[in-house]
Amino acid sequence: MLLGLLPLQALGQQPPRNQVTLPEAIERALKADPRVVRAQGDRRVAAAAERTAFGNYLPRLTASASSSVAARSGMGLGAGVSVNWDLFTGFRRSAQREQAQAQSSSAEAGLRLDAAQVALTVEQTFYLGLRGRELEEVAQARLKRAQEGLEAAQRKARAGAATRSDVLRAELELNTAQQSLIEARTERENAAFALGRAIGAEAPVEAAAGSAPEDEPLDAEALVTALVQSAPEVVAAEAAVRTAGAGVQVARSGYLPQVGLGAGYDWSAFGAGAPVFPGVTGWSVRLGLSYPIFDGFRREESMERARVQETVASATLADTRRGVRSDAEQLLGTLRLAQQRIALAQKSVEVAAEDLRVQQERYRLGVTTMLDLLASQASVVEAQTNQVGARFDYRLARAELQAMAGRNR
Repeated sequence: MLLGLLPLQALGQQPPRNQVTLPEAIERALKADPRVVRAQGDRRVAAAAERTAFGNYLPRLTASASSSVAARSGMGLGAGVSVNWDLFTGFRRSAQREQAQAQSSSAEAGLRLDAAQVALTVEQTFYLGLRGRELEEVAQARLKRAQEGLEAAQRKARAGAATRSDVLRAELELNTAQQSLIEARTERENAAFALGRAIGAEAPVEAAAGSAPEDEPLDAEALVTALVQSAPEVVAAEAAVRTAGAGVQVARSGYLPQVGLGAGYDWSAFGAGAPVFPGVTGWSVRLGLSYPIFDGFRREESMERARVQETVASATLADTRRGVRSDAEQLLGTLRLAQQRIALAQKSVEVAAEDLRVQQERYRLGVTTMLDLLASQASVVEAQTNQVGARFDYRLARAELQAMAGRNR
């Protein structure tokens, strides 16, 4: 009996740790995760590209200065300023601006998707910690019943009402219960370390009990429709189609003439020994038109590449929508199954608990065997474990739906 109690002392409560609620964990993870940081950078780069695309409509201003030394004219100084403005580029600028806007939308969708995936990872880890805690409670209850069963078997053996086999079976159940408790605590410990890393902490962090948000009712049909239309994956695929379409327009601009306007103002001064001031000034205005007649089929190649990219992007968008619909329907099926399992598991726990109560009383009266009692205890543990699993399978399925929609709570 003393040997059996030694491991129980080693299985004392874990020291208290920092705890976080689910919203706090997600908020901290969104600040610490490299995926979100990278996606935020991509969004800033896309915004800069959009500004550049708008800047293509504006004139370009250049200032210059120079100095020179020549054998005949001596030393010279010069300075100037020029302005150049593309009047017509074959609609290339508008197409490039459309490309930049589409890429900005894609970057925004990528940020939403990465943030949702980070939130999903945190939520999964958070729920694993809560599940580990509940499984630990199940294991502790099993351990307590095993202790009581062993004590009852030893009392009956001393009174001659039980066999040595009953005591050995009770000891085996006690050892098994100890092992289950160790496994449950290990799972909880691993989840705490994973949660700590996810939120940028240097130490393990526990999921605060009772902090999971309340589940809102789901409209399955409306949810699937919304996902197909506005899921981040779909938005990114739609942006890719717009980008490819604008790429076709950019390639088409190579068949159209280019018109540009330029103006400049120059000053220069020369002298045999040193420049003679005030020097000479002058200005100029230039209007130019260029039209590529033949460029070795480069325009045709660019056009064909752009059209292929547009075709591929359109096919990808259609497949993405089908994939989102399929994944959403599967997750909704998992949700419905988990709901049914939760109800059945609750009923099983109630039935198993009542059966155990009856078997304990029968064993006390000596009308049943230790084997029957242990079988009843195993049924209670199985029912409670299934109940915990069903409840958290439901929560994880809801979390995946949230991530598909691009929401991070």
